[in-house]
Amino acid sequence: MLNRNINRRRFIKSVLLTSGVVAVATRLGVTNAHALEGTSVVIVGAGIAGLGAANLLGKQGASVTVVEAKPHIGGRLLTDWSMGAPFEVGAGWIHGPSSDNPTKQLAEAVGAKYAVTDDENAVYFDVEGYEYDEDEVERIIDAWEGVLDHIDNTYEVNDPRSLLQAIKDYRPAYLNDPGIMWAFSAFTEFSKGGAIEKLSAPLFNWDDAFEGADVVVTSGYDEILKPLADGLDIKLSQTVLSIDYSAKEGVVVTTDKGTFTGDYCICSVPLGVLKANKIKFSPELPKDYRNAIEALGFGSVTKLALKFDEPFWDIETQYFGITTEPKGRWNYWLNYRTFSDENILLGLSVGDYALKADRMSDEEMVEDALDVLWNVWEDEVGEPIQIQATHWATDPETLGAYSFPQPGNSKSDFDDLGDPIDGRLILAGEHTIFDYAGTTHGAYMTGLRAAEFIIDEES
Repeated sequence: MLNRNINRRRFIKSVLLTSGVVAVATRLGVTNAHALEGTSVVIVGAGIAGLGAANLLGKQGASVTVVEAKPHIGGRLLTDWSMGAPFEVGAGWIHGPSSDNPTKQLAEAVGAKYAVTDDENAVYFDVEGYEYDEDEVERIIDAWEGVLDHIDNTYEVNDPRSLLQAIKDYRPAYLNDPGIMWAFSAFTEFSKGGAIEKLSAPLFNWDDAFEGADVVVTSGYDEILKPLADGLDIKLSQTVLSIDYSAKEGVVVTTDKGTFTGDYCICSVPLGVLKANKIKFSPELPKDYRNAIEALGFGSVTKLALKFDEPFWDIETQYFGITTEPKGRWNYWLNYRTFSDENILLGLSVGDYALKADRMSDEEMVEDALDVLWNVWEDEVGEPIQIQATHWATDPETLGAYSFPQPGNSKSDFDDLGDPIDGRLILAGEHTIFDYAGTTHGAYMTGLRAAEFIIDEES
């Protein structure tokens, strides 16, 4: 797989070094509009990876059919406006929104509007609900960064320890420090989508990132999908049951409503669907693919948006960090008043607590979250007039939010999943690219990568 990995990285690098991914797709579509005439491709999943691949292949003249289990496009990228401001059901931020970031390029193409989320515009509270002073905040952040630096400077890439074990080996007292453990939960578990007990110590912080402070898309994140989906043949509400790539040429994709055939198949379903063996592959996926799918982590982040008649919090503070027990329980809150006129607090549960929260009813979730807010603002907390909640771990079409490296994983467990299988089947999605796993730009890049393989094969 080494040569294919090198070629894949060269392709991604070449994309990023041009004037932009969108420009590359457009250029290819204009100059090679008939290059893939007579070539048919079935794409499973209408998330940003699948749509990115379909759009590029369609511009090359391929006959493309996209099959999606959900009743809408976007997969884990969906904006709900029912609260008067964008509630991002899935991806909520553009991470590293530099001009090189493919997602930022897509957003620019639709004239998106943004608001920078300033991590330093935050107030933190201890487990009793009292505000930490500046010295205590500095101590907590220094301790958290100190562990990260220690791991970066001393751990080999194949070290089998979890992040929790790394903390215990370096500074065991940190495990009993609520403030420090809050930082590892609210910052690291939130960022990676997995509990520190399950995160690989050497790998969790070794991925890549684009530059720039993270932004929310105030005009709605899922607007970036519309140009990608324009003109595509998309079959919604069709659950894929099997993918047969046993023939020497071509594939057969069977759903609960019909059958689709093509010369190639790009399967961009979430890792959770692959882990649950919800799609029967014939022949079964090669053993190294099956091993990687089983070994990779796939976690959740639970979001709960609470809208109130009046704010009881400082409307100019962007984030509220609350030290909670157990770890991960509604410990980070985003204040919508810093970028909208709506009195909304967005609470987050992360790590293993997110898996518990996902299994709560909406009513149970609200009661649980309000208890956390009461610990800080007491009887100033009003009753929410509207709520929105996510349950990614129990969503049958996703079974989680995004992937993360577990102890014993390697970078190739992610990257090699994107290598074509028998020249006809290609897996795509954020779980197939280590450097940008768990991001929309990573998922989009893997869709373009899969499309580029087909373009190369047919050229």
